[in-house]
Amino acid sequence: MCGICGIFNTDNSPVDQVVIKRMTDVLARRGPDGEGHHVSGNIGLGHRRLAIIDIQTGAQPIFNEDNRIVTVCNGEIYNYLELRELLLSLGHKFRTKSDTEVIVHAYEEWGMECVRSFNGMWAFAVWDSRKRGLFLSRDRLGEKPLYYRYENNCLHFASEIKGILAAGIKPSPAHELIPLYLSLGYIPAPYSFYNGIKKIMPGHSLWLDKDGLKESCYWALPQVPAGDMERDAAKAEKRFEELFSDSVRLRMRSDVPFGAFLSGGLDSSSVVGQMADFSQTPVETFTIGFKEKDFDERGLARLVAERFGTNHHEEEVTGGAFDENVQTILDCYDEPFGDSSAIPTGIVSQKAARRVKMVLAGDGGDEVLSGYPAYQVEKAVAGYNCVPRVFRSVARGLWSSFRPVVSGTAVYRWNRVVRMLATMEMSFEERLAEKIFWISPCALRGLFPDRSTHIDPVDFLVSRLLATRNEDTFYRLMHFHFAVPLADDMLAKVDRVSMHSSLEVRLPFLDFRLVEYAAGLDKRIKMRGFERKSILRRTFGKRLPAPLLRQPKKGFVVPIREWFKDESFRARLQSLSTLSGWGFDVKALGLLASDHVSGKKDHGQILWVLFLLKAWLEK
Repeated sequence: MCGICGIFNTDNSPVDQVVIKRMTDVLARRGPDGEGHHVSGNIGLGHRRLAIIDIQTGAQPIFNEDNRIVTVCNGEIYNYLELRELLLSLGHKFRTKSDTEVIVHAYEEWGMECVRSFNGMWAFAVWDSRKRGLFLSRDRLGEKPLYYRYENNCLHFASEIKGILAAGIKPSPAHELIPLYLSLGYIPAPYSFYNGIKKIMPGHSLWLDKDGLKESCYWALPQVPAGDMERDAAKAEKRFEELFSDSVRLRMRSDVPFGAFLSGGLDSSSVVGQMADFSQTPVETFTIGFKEKDFDERGLARLVAERFGTNHHEEEVTGGAFDENVQTILDCYDEPFGDSSAIPTGIVSQKAARRVKMVLAGDGGDEVLSGYPAYQVEKAVAGYNCVPRVFRSVARGLWSSFRPVVSGTAVYRWNRVVRMLATMEMSFEERLAEKIFWISPCALRGLFPDRSTHIDPVDFLVSRLLATRNEDTFYRLMHFHFAVPLADDMLAKVDRVSMHSSLEVRLPFLDFRLVEYAAGLDKRIKMRGFERKSILRRTFGKRLPAPLLRQPKKGFVVPIREWFKDESFRARLQSLSTLSGWGFDVKALGLLASDHVSGKKDHGQILWVLFLLKAWLEK
């Protein structure tokens, strides 16, 4: 796990080593254990190292035998030992025991197709002096970030935007992305919030030489026809156990101390349980909790820690360090990022980094196993729509009549049911927008009126669904999660805040073999009736404490709605009026705040999204 950067001038103008050093320095948190550079004529590469594999000889950049091919890499190739043996048998000679050296020789042997043989997470650059070309690649799922800017015959790239800006680049903010950010809470690839700077898409590679820039897609989530999906539950469970177990085994390869994030949920608990089987010593586990009981899962995490005999560590998150949390997120992301779960993820990363240099985590399980509540809704929609419309209307009316008699947290639960009943009447695209957008398209028009030149969030959503051939909305939802929020929200969150603490996070659920296999499982295997993650419950779940299996899904969420009701936050809410200078309607901003404080509606997440945007624009 590291930070990389570089410059390639296709007009043959020389690269300044001072600039490469400056780009590398700003990535120091990603790699505090060392740095390296390669500058030769019109190519310059930089690297900051977080040493996990081959501590003694694994420094980068790394060259092939004749020094004509050189690479810098951020990430890990988990199957490097197996690939090393294969490449040795093909005549390659290795100078180190590093997984990164496998990339050099694999490229030498197979060219750009080498990425198909890698099982790992990566963002790397390979300079081929023979072909005078630069090869950039990002892993299949997008676990590792890679940004680039190509203008005036010059390509800059880096693991984070700050690395490109350190080269003296001063692009302007991409204001046309504000509605998209407000809706999603993040900026999806290939965009960034800077004009001219892009993100390489997951599963994509770039090749640049004197003839120009070419982008290629080497991997996409398989689209399995409904008739070819696996329906044999026993067979599926056996294969899933094999793949998951091997994924954990590979991700425990390390030359430094490591542990695991333990949230108290099904996914992370299964990871910890499998780690305990392989580990000769107690697994170090790290948990975050909240004083607000509705959001706290520390009790469940303790049960898991006791079951598997781990060395368990806890930390509590409060709303007191609000300004500090905002600043940390700005430092980590370089662009607005409104997923509030970055706060506890950052805090648990800080705590873990005091004891270990690497952890395994359960992120990705909901995407791979279709475990979000939205999948239950999609299964329910088919049956719901078979009910005559008149009876559906009566049911919604009866439920609405309960509103005057509920109060407190029951209001939020009542609102969720009302929204669910309403969304079941919508088209899939409308229902998806209702579920994933922090603000509805109608409310967005009132909040941000002038959007004539901006990217429309609904149009973006529809465009990302066009590539999905399956008509079943359950599988369409699965493909959307892999296409957008997995990499651009969840994985971006994990990478930035963990690397801010110089901690590597590995995700067993995102082994591409497991991902591809799960994509071909019939939804009745993944979800028996309306039971979430049935295949995990019937395999690794059998070993977990019973209370955990009965617990409804909470997610790694932050009690933002409660924090914003606190008296100390009132002044902050009023400060949002300064966004009027960026095209926002002051009255609409005030209404959002007042409705939230009164408890009429829960606008906690959109208020947080607005705060992050305000802080970023001011910075």
